[in-house]
Amino acid sequence: MGIRKKSSKTPPVLSHEFIIQNHADIVSCLAMLFLLGLMFEITAKVAVMFVTLQYNVTIPVEGVLGEPVSFYHYGIKDMSTVFFYMLVAIILHAVIQEYVLDKINRRMHFSKTKHSKFNESGQLSAFYFFSCVWGTSIIVSENYFADPTSLWKGYPHIYFPFQMKFFYISQLAYWFHAFPELYFQKTKKEDIPRQLVYIGLYLFHIIGAYVLNLTHLGLVLLVLHYFVEFLFHISRLFYFSNEKYQKGFTLWAILFVLGRLLTLILSVLTVGFGLARAENQVLDISNGNFNILAIRISVLASICITQAFMMWKFINFQLRRWREHLSPQPSQRKRTVPSKGKKGKENGVNGTVTSNGADSPRSRKEKHS
Repeated sequence: MGIRKKSSKTPPVLSHEFIIQNHADIVSCLAMLFLLGLMFEITAKVAVMFVTLQYNVTIPVEGVLGEPVSFYHYGIKDMSTVFFYMLVAIILHAVIQEYVLDKINRRMHFSKTKHSKFNESGQLSAFYFFSCVWGTSIIVSENYFADPTSLWKGYPHIYFPFQMKFFYISQLAYWFHAFPELYFQKTKKEDIPRQLVYIGLYLFHIIGAYVLNLTHLGLVLLVLHYFVEFLFHISRLFYFSNEKYQKGFTLWAILFVLGRLLTLILSVLTVGFGLARAENQVLDISNGNFNILAIRISVLASICITQAFMMWKFINFQLRRWREHLSPQPSQRKRTVPSKGKKGKENGVNGTVTSNGADSPRSRKEKHS
C-alpha cells in the first residue's frame, strides 16, 4: 500500500524520518505476514490467534429448530487480536490522512495550528461516526432500548455475541494505535501529556467494562459519549472552513451537559441500584462475577470523577471562548491607528511644516509675501 508523503529528499534507511514517512507501508507488510500465515499449516495456529476472535463457545438453544448459537468470552489471547487490529487501525489512519485530509489541507491553506487541529478532528470524527453507527446497531439488535433492565439483568454477562466482542476489540485496538501515532504524526512535546491523558481515560474505562463484564453498560455509555464528541469535531471542521459557523458548538454544549447527566443516571441505576439488588454478590473471578460493594463503589467513583473532570475542562473551554468573543477584534484595533496620522496632518496644515517635512500652503504664502 503506497502511502508516502512527497519529499524531494530520500531520508536514510531506518532513520526516524524514513520510518515516519513510510510507516504505513511497514505496518502493511507486517499485517500481511499474519494473513499469509493463515495459508500454511505450520503457522496457521499462531496466525489465527491474531486475526480471528478467540474463546468461541457454542451454546445449544431450546426450541423447535434447536440450532446452537455461538458466543464469546474474554481471555489473555485477546491481546494478540488487539495487536493485529491495532496494525489495521494504523493503516486506516494513514489512508484517511493521505487521501482525504491532506487533499483538503492543500486547498484550504491552513496555518500550522489549524492544520494539526483539522487533522485531529478529521480522524476522530470518522472514528466516532463509525463507532456510533456500529454501536447503535448492536444496541437495537440486543433490544437494550426496549428493555433497559438488560443493562444489569443476568449479570455477570460472561458471554456476548460476535458483534459485541468485535466492537470491544476494535475499540481497544484504535485507542492503543493512538500511542504510536503520537510518534508518526510528530506531535508537539507540549501536546503529548494532554493526548496521553485523553487516550488513557478511554483505555481505562473500556478495559474496565470489558474485564468486569459490564459490557452492556459500557456499550451504551460509549455510544452516548461518541455521539457528543462526533458533534464537537464535525462542528470544528465546519468552523475551520468558515469561522462564522458556530451554531454547532452551541448545540454541542447543550448535548454535552445532557450527556454527562445521562451518563451519571445510567451508571447509578445500573451499578448503584440494579447490581446492588442482585442475589449473587460474591466475588467469583473464575465465573466472572465482580458484584461486590468495593468494586461497585470503585466503578461509580471512577465514572463520577471522570465526568467531573470533563465538566471542568468544558467550563474552562467555554470561558476561554467567551473571553475571545468579548475581546476587541484585530480589525477594530487597526481602525484606531490611522486617527493619529490624521491629527499629524492637521497639525502640519495649520502649522509651518507638514509631517513629511515639506512646507505647508500657509507657510509658502508667508514666504511669498
